[in-house]
Amino acid sequence: MKISKKTFGLLSSGKKVYLYTLKVGDLSLSISSLGATLTSLYVPSRKQGKEDVLLGYSTLEAYTHNKSYIGVTVGRYGNRIKGAQFSLRGKCYTLYKNDGEHTLHGGQRGFDKLLWKADAYEERDGVFVRFELESPGGDEGFPGNLKAAVSYGLTKSNEVIADYAAKVDAPCPVNLTNHAYYNLAGEGRGDILAHEVVIYASSYVGVDTDLVPTGELLPVQHSPFDFRTRKPIKQDIEATGGGYDHCFVVDGEAGQLRPCAEVYEGRSGRTLRVFTTQPGVQFYTGNFLDGIPGKGGSVYHKHGGFCLETQHFPDAPNRPAFPSALYDPGRDYHEKALFAFDW
Repeated sequence: MKISKKTFGLLSSGKKVYLYTLKVGDLSLSISSLGATLTSLYVPSRKQGKEDVLLGYSTLEAYTHNKSYIGVTVGRYGNRIKGAQFSLRGKCYTLYKNDGEHTLHGGQRGFDKLLWKADAYEERDGVFVRFELESPGGDEGFPGNLKAAVSYGLTKSNEVIADYAAKVDAPCPVNLTNHAYYNLAGEGRGDILAHEVVIYASSYVGVDTDLVPTGELLPVQHSPFDFRTRKPIKQDIEATGGGYDHCFVVDGEAGQLRPCAEVYEGRSGRTLRVFTTQPGVQFYTGNFLDGIPGKGGSVYHKHGGFCLETQHFPDAPNRPAFPSALYDPGRDYHEKALFAFDW
């Protein structure tokens, strides 16, 4: 096991951004302190050798203009909040509209655009980097002071671990997740439509034309959203009207680490299995990638990567029937995700 650290670059403020690289066995993961961002993940294969399976950029400058949230940790609230507002104990909180009339991934300057404090450490089964961030009351319109701590790591079992925690000193909705885009054939190697996917979900969150929840939890049966049996992403994608960007209700008990999804890529033989404690997972098929210049000359077009963002449901602050994403001094936020690789 090995941990290395180097300077990734300087922000316009003059502050240094660091890049940490974790190596355990055959896996190598790099993470930037800007946005607590996963920048690369090298995974072996039976057929193609070792390749980077994460979309990303080669320079810090590109990450400072990361409109597609590639690889970042998002907060305070991942996904969409309808009308860029919510009410809490009789008071209305107004957020920044950065997705039409709605708030997406925390607003204008969410956690993805901030510099996190970082410390690397080693445990018996793996190596990790712990990122910490303080968000003052009123930040992007959210109430209360929040302290976040996110740990990413690699284990000897070929797993990427993501551990999310937060404390607030006043009631506030919290929803942290990671927005990594995967292509198990290797970043820049075409689209992900032939990847075969299982999602352990019997229902999904219904959305309107703005991709904001309607409040309905719809059965996946007899719909393009039924991934309970493995199928290629391309099989039913046309019936969705442009691609998947939907939150699936993960089967089993929220709060318990349980299977969430499985993805297989035939050319490389790589498999990714995802586990989560969260109630939902957003399955996104890179519908808005529009020729983004990536690493080493790669260009990321529509469906060039997929995301499996473990999370609370979108717009939960405005939907009392959804699992609560409200935290307070008596209820800390703590969730975990695990990404296991095989080849």
